Amino acid sequence: MGVIIENPKLRDRHFVFTSRHNAGRQLGEFLKKRPGITVPIVCAIPAGGVPVGIEIAHTLRAPLTLIIVRKVQIPGNTEAGFGAVTWDGQVVLNERLLTLLNLSDSEVQEAIATTQKNVTNRINRFLSGRNFPDLAGATVILTDDGLASGFTMLAAIKSVRNKRPAKIIVAVPTAPVSSASLIAKQVDELICLNICTGFRFAVAEAYQHWYDLSDKEVLDELATVQNKL
Repeated sequence: MGVIIENPKLRDRHFVFTSRHNAGRQLGEFLKKRPGITVPIVCAIPAGGVPVGIEIAHTLRAPLTLIIVRKVQIPGNTEAGFGAVTWDGQVVLNERLLTLLNLSDSEVQEAIATTQKNVTNRINRFLSGRNFPDLAGATVILTDDGLASGFTMLAAIKSVRNKRPAKIIVAVPTAPVSSASLIAKQVDELICLNICTGFRFAVAEAYQHWYDLSDKEVLDELATVQNKL
């Protein structure tokens, strides 16, 4: 573990993808050339990971499913989080950040409980009663539209690993080198086309066209997919 695979031509560049779909197509073509990726299952994290995952699944002719994961928001700051909660109840916390935030136990537990409710709502909305696929012995490709702190992806990895897949690959369009290194230690391969080494990083800066997807847009995206599980 700990392998990071990138496109050196895209290192430290901004606005290298026109959209999430464009990023997914580029990732799909990149993955297609990788050895040992046979009949994978693509697991996308909503919302932003859905169009990326759709394009990867289409290029690899692979089934697509969703991994519902939500960040635990810092009280008073909807953009930042101190951990994440998964569809099956896994909770991953950034203990170092929690120490710096100096939140009370009640504030932490309230934030986690709010996130758990959000995850349940998203499961009902996006999965509509469909069973999660059997990942035992499978090659799993986990994807999102990028990594920020990486803790949402860490939670997803923890959830997927419990399903005993043969191999876990994380494939994302963009990430800071610190988060890429963190995630790479937990999986068989981390594939990130646009690694950034600067002090400041934002996922949005990899995209020419960027906005937050609504739940309706996610559902519309999923409605176009014929091979989802």
